[in-house]
Amino acid sequence: MEYVPRERVRLLTGVLSVVSLAVVFAAAGGRIPSSSVPAAPEWVIETIPLVNALLSAAAIGTITVGWRAIRRGKIERHRVAMMASFGLFVGFLVLYLYRLTVTGGPEPFPGPETVYQFVYLPLLAIHILLAIVCIPLLYYVLMLAFSRPVAELPRTSHARVGRIAATLWLISFALGIVVFVILHVVY
Repeated sequence: MEYVPRERVRLLTGVLSVVSLAVVFAAAGGRIPSSSVPAAPEWVIETIPLVNALLSAAAIGTITVGWRAIRRGKIERHRVAMMASFGLFVGFLVLYLYRLTVTGGPEPFPGPETVYQFVYLPLLAIHILLAIVCIPLLYYVLMLAFSRPVAELPRTSHARVGRIAATLWLISFALGIVVFVILHVVY
């Protein structure tokens, strides 16, 4: 099914990417007032990192299923798995942004300075960089998929860009779980 006009794929990818990243950076920078979102009990706010780690683990599973499905020619299974992956990502992002907005930004690292500087920050930086790079790639492959019938997708860059996006997405989700463990389990 074609839900996106072909000539709008790049424009929509760009607009969605800029808007998404602007919202993330605004929330991370404490620029979105906490009064703009509904209040939640403290236990809900404290549970969000665990829920997001679980969503990330589930997304790793669905991305892997989608990747294996397309390699085996199971297009419908691939589509369902990748849409589930995108849905899990959206759920993750909504909860992450909500928590950032309510708390006024990222929480400080509670562990030793050496671990912060040489372990936590490099892992977090790679995780964030990959997440930033993934946003336009994910929108692009999604827009391509929504703009053409399945039979035409092999003649586009959907598969090539999708492989790159899926690889980076998997690494980013995995590093996000490592960051969660360091921040909320180890320290």
